[in-house]
Amino acid sequence: MNKHLTYRTGNPVLTTNAFSTTSVSSETMTIRGTVDKTFLSLMLLMVTGYYSFMYGQITMGLVIIPAIIALIVAFITIRNKHWSPITVPIYAALQGLSLGGFSYYFNSLYDGIVLSAISITISILLAMLMVYRSGLIKPTENFKLGIAAATGGIFIVYIINFIMSFFGSQLGIMNVQNASLMSIGFSLFVIVVAALSLVVDFDFIEEGAEKGAPKYMEWFGAFGLLVTLIWLYIEILRLLAKLRSR
Repeated sequence: MNKHLTYRTGNPVLTTNAFSTTSVSSETMTIRGTVDKTFLSLMLLMVTGYYSFMYGQITMGLVIIPAIIALIVAFITIRNKHWSPITVPIYAALQGLSLGGFSYYFNSLYDGIVLSAISITISILLAMLMVYRSGLIKPTENFKLGIAAATGGIFIVYIINFIMSFFGSQLGIMNVQNASLMSIGFSLFVIVVAALSLVVDFDFIEEGAEKGAPKYMEWFGAFGLLVTLIWLYIEILRLLAKLRSR
């Protein structure tokens, strides 16, 4: 019996039809292969991120331009999953450049905050993997619906804040210098949702392997995990900045 109820996740990348594809190749997706691709993507992101952090001059272009190009590459990847072996490494490298500049800015405000954020992100990743493998949290249908709904609500808040930024304003809960209980509570909520999304992503990838998805879907699965991990890291960085500003 299939223990996975649906392909539903809160991840905008790993959609319900992500694995509904065919391949003429005899090679199929495996969990080990996806882990390897995820590791390679993270290493590439860290290399370009380290370069951007250590040697790049902090400018808005250093953060925004690679992020915009990465977003375009992400859309291309979603629409053309068989290009994943090419587009995902490019996406990881671009995101590394953007996150390096982003991290440099936060570290200039609060020294050591980046190392703390990276450590916490890795710890949460390993913890969620252990929780998933042990079965302590089961990604049931209701669980997946809850994560999807929470992610959608958070995305709406992001959109509202983005629109307000054009008018020189922003939501108070999104301000990294706002250390109010509501602002910190919102960041904690987002981090919990992002962490639980990892559990759903693990389940999604496991089902893809069980269904015999094409080999290139290992890269696409790694792409989905990368999106969640980047989201998680950014929110942890924002939370630490709020706590440091108190």
